[in-house]
Amino acid sequence: MVLLLLTAACKQDKKKVVTEAKTAPEMATSDEWIYLFDGSSTEGWRAFNGETLPAAWVVKDGALTFDTEKRLESERKGGKDIIYAKQEFDNFELYLEWKIPEGGNSGVFYHLQEGHGGPAEISPEYQLLDDLKWEEINNAKLEDWQKTGADYAMHVPDESQKIVKPAGEWNSSRIIFTPERVEHWLNGKMLLSFVPWSADWEERKGKGKWKDFPKYGTFKKGYIGLQDHDSPLWFKNIKIKKL
Repeated sequence: MVLLLLTAACKQDKKKVVTEAKTAPEMATSDEWIYLFDGSSTEGWRAFNGETLPAAWVVKDGALTFDTEKRLESERKGGKDIIYAKQEFDNFELYLEWKIPEGGNSGVFYHLQEGHGGPAEISPEYQLLDDLKWEEINNAKLEDWQKTGADYAMHVPDESQKIVKPAGEWNSSRIIFTPERVEHWLNGKMLLSFVPWSADWEERKGKGKWKDFPKYGTFKKGYIGLQDHDSPLWFKNIKIKKL
C-alpha cells in the first residue's frame, strides 16, 4: 500500500514539473523587450536628419540626459531632436521613464521618417510637460491637447485618470500602437485611446493644427524620437516590444 502511494505521489510530482515547464515560457516575457537605452550607452541614437548625437545629449547617472550646459552655441534655440536609428517599428508597446524641470517641455515621437522639416510635422507625439508650473512660468494658458499624456494637438488625456507628479520626479509612460487602437498611459493609468486613420482621426487632423501638414501621421512605420524643447531632460529604461 505504501509503495502504491509513493508511486502515485511520484507520478503527481512529475506531472507538476511538466506543467510548470510548459507554462514557464509563457510567463517569461522580459526577453521580448528591446532596450533602446540601457543606462550606459547612447549607441543607436543620433540627431534627426543628422549623422551624430548632438553635444548636449549625454549619459549622466544612468539617464539619457539633455544637458543644457553642454549645448554648443549653434544648439541654443532647441530643435536638436534625436532618434533611435538602428531600427524602425510599426506596431509596438513603448515604455520609458522620464523627468523634467519646472516649466519643462518635451515629447516622444513614433513612426518618424527623416527628410522633412521637423518631427512634429509628420510624427504623432506623446506630450511631456510640467503641467503644474508651465503656465505660471511662461505666463501663458495651455490647451488640454498640450498637456502631459496628450496625443499632441489631436487627442486629450482624461484628467480624472492622470497622476501629475511635480517637476523633478520620475514618471513612467507607455504608448501602445496597433492599427486597431492606440493607447497613452501615464504612471500606470490609461489616459486616452483612439483608432488611427479612422474617420474621426482624419476629421481632427483636417480641422486642427495639422490641416496644412499633409504628411502628418501618414507613415505606418518609423523611428522612435525624443524632442529637445530647450529645457533639461532625463530619460531611462527606454524599451520597446513589437506587437
